[in-house]
Order: sequence, then structure tokens, then C-alpha cells
Amino acid sequence: MTQALNGYVQIGHGPRKVLAMSGWFGSAEDWQPLVPALDTDAFTYVFFDYRGYGRSRERDGAFSFEEAAQDVLALADHLGWDRFSLIGHSMGGVAIQRVLLAAGGRIERMAGVCPVPACGSRMDDTRLAMFRAAIDDVERRAAIIAFSTGNRLAPRFTAHLARESQQRSRADAFGGYLPHWAASDFSTDVAGNATPVKLFIGEHDPTITADLMNRTWLAWYPNATVETLANAGHYPMYEVPVALATALEHWLKEA
Repeated sequence: MTQALNGYVQIGHGPRKVLAMSGWFGSAEDWQPLVPALDTDAFTYVFFDYRGYGRSRERDGAFSFEEAAQDVLALADHLGWDRFSLIGHSMGGVAIQRVLLAAGGRIERMAGVCPVPACGSRMDDTRLAMFRAAIDDVERRAAIIAFSTGNRLAPRFTAHLARESQQRSRADAFGGYLPHWAASDFSTDVAGNATPVKLFIGEHDPTITADLMNRTWLAWYPNATVETLANAGHYPMYEVPVALATALEHWLKEA
């Protein structure tokens, strides 16, 4: 019996293998603005959809990142990838670390784009309730996106991202992943991990800041560094796609 696999988008045919995991509001489509700038001769990219999202929208599950990690490894096995690198945006920062822990040395390097650390977002009950309210309220989703990009972008854009997120994810999946990135902590499991890590943060992101990266990722990963992307908030793949693609590939080509 053939094992079911998550949906994904594959770009390129190069020898360097990279799998990208999106954020809470996102899907594999988030990475499409980068595609014109990607070196498809040097890299093969896979943009992954979690269960309940995008091309995996109809796939049921526990909606946890331990489960997502096993789904990633099943897909990597299917593709014949022995070793590969990871990119994670926002909650995808939690997801790629779960893959790292499950992969048994198969991960070459990791890039976090405005990435949530292994301690989660450490939300209190009030903030968690505000995010839960966004599950069924597209205007609340837009407000969160606007805040995370510094309240500086056109409202039509944040409304568009909010609508896209509602269309590309199931409510049960969207709500299911929330506590796993907002209020979980597995930092002791990654502390001291020698995997090379590069963190890309937006200068206008009010939450995922250089100070947070220094207190979390850089404290746990001895080979981690941070780069700030100018003119970006929490969604640099939309705000500065060419700059992000260039910075990512500069880092990935060091492998």
C-alpha cells in the first residue's frame, strides 16, 4: 500500500535540496513571489503544505508539528532526499526544529524567516484567546497581519492575506496548530545543537526581534546568526521577495 503524502510544490532541479515550511496564515503559495529570483539550476525547492492546508487541505490528522515532521521525512524519502536543508517562516520556525529533532542527522542547515523559537511565542491566556478568535474571523486575521508588519502596509494587502489564509486552511487545522507554536516549549531538546542556522528578521516586525533571537535561537544553537531585512515586517516573502531569495541562497550555498 502506497503511503499517503502531503501536498507540495516543487521548483528547480539542482543538487542542493531545500524544503520550506510556511507560517500559521500561510501555505506553499507563500513562497511563489521568490521563485523568479531562485537559482533553479543549483537548487531543488519543495514548498510543503501541512495537513489541513493548501494541497494537503483534505488530509486529516492531529495537526501537531511532531506529525508534520514525520510527514516531511516521508516526503523526503519519497523524493529520494538523504540530506537536505530547511526553511521555516513564523510558526514554520517551530516546525523545522521538530523536523531537525526527528531527522537523525539528515538536515544540512536551517534558515528561519521571522521564526518562532523552540520555546513558542509564550502567549498568556489573554493573547492566546485573541489569536483563537481569529480562527473564524477574517477581520481579526487581517488585524494580526497588519500589526505583525508594523501597521505600515496597505489595508487591502493585509485583508488579501487574511482572506487567502482562510481559503487555504481548514479551521480545525488552523486552530489545531495554534497551541503547538504559541504555548509549547521544547527548547531543552535543541539546546547545544550544532546545525548551522541563519535567522532572517524584518526590521519592522514588532515581535520577532533581534533581541528575541539573541535570547532564544542564538542561546540554543551555537552556530546561529541573525540578519535583518530592511523594509520588511513579518512577511518578507511578500514585502521584499528578491532580497529574501538572494539572502537565503547566499546562506544556503555555503553548505
